[in-house]
Amino acid sequence: MINIAIIGVGNIALTHLEAYSKNKNVKVVAFCDINPERLAYMGKRFGIDKLYTDMHEMFRQVPEIDAVSVCTWNNAHAECTVAALEAGKHVLCEKPMALNASEALKMQRAAEKSGKLLMIGFVRRHGNDCAIMRDFIKSDYFGDIYYAKATYLRRNGNPGGWFGDKARSGGGPLIDLGVHVIDLTRYIMGNPKPVSVYGATFTKLYDRKNIKTGKGYVSSRVSDNDVCNVEDLATALIRYDNGAVLSVEASFSLNLKQDEGKLEFFGTKGGAKLDPELELYGEMNGYMTDMTLAAKTALSFDGLFENEINHFIDCIENGTKCIAPAEDGVTLMKILDAIYESAATGHEVMIEN
Repeated sequence: MINIAIIGVGNIALTHLEAYSKNKNVKVVAFCDINPERLAYMGKRFGIDKLYTDMHEMFRQVPEIDAVSVCTWNNAHAECTVAALEAGKHVLCEKPMALNASEALKMQRAAEKSGKLLMIGFVRRHGNDCAIMRDFIKSDYFGDIYYAKATYLRRNGNPGGWFGDKARSGGGPLIDLGVHVIDLTRYIMGNPKPVSVYGATFTKLYDRKNIKTGKGYVSSRVSDNDVCNVEDLATALIRYDNGAVLSVEASFSLNLKQDEGKLEFFGTKGGAKLDPELELYGEMNGYMTDMTLAAKTALSFDGLFENEINHFIDCIENGTKCIAPAEDGVTLMKILDAIYESAATGHEVMIEN
């Protein structure tokens, strides 16, 4: 039985708790959060009586903890992860790994020093869309994938609360939404190393406080005094060491017809679009062809967090190789840092690996 503690019991913690509850080899034993009211509410809701506002006190008083899910604001990811690793615990840290690459490197080094697993919550790596795309790549259906496009756009989707406060979030849709699609496209393409970035960010529409309807994303802690000083749109071109280029767009607020989230891949033999169904484009017998999967292999986002949690536990119990290791989180943070730097300077930024 693997004993789990959750640090940060906001909305994202609910997905972790649901997934842990379905794993017979897991027992959640403790919660930690800086908000006493939320902590008490979650403790009562899930029947957890070991409740702490200080993670160090939790580690001292509950030594049976084996592993931790870090589900805090982004600005606490590094501190909480390093503390857990130094206390001898395995860690699953939600994305983004940290506020920047410097913090991420400290986390990676703490994991290496402790000998414990640090897994990053790149949950999209655990979807069947990712598995199917990688299967097609393995069979060389696409040939050389030299260009990809990733969009994660919301029309009115700033959740408020800490998401709009750069001090706590580190940024807006780029670090919150873009991280998903940048990582997923890079993972599907075989994790090429980024070498340069050109990016731009815009702060024009903020969190649309004037709009009374249509917001489907709300932080667990929202007030009338919320700060909004993050970008509402980010766009970038990312060049990799194999010559491939990724174009990415992410928004909280944007004047478009409807929200969208899609990935597109363009290769020398074929192409694909995940939107979210998978469409394949190629050539056959001298003709251009479009294909979709049969209904029985339809893509689904169901079970993403369950797959992620099960993989985390499997890695701890059986030494299975982690598919979302700390080093990939560090690389992603280098990309995000470079996009924000490029946006600030107006120039291309080179990335050292």
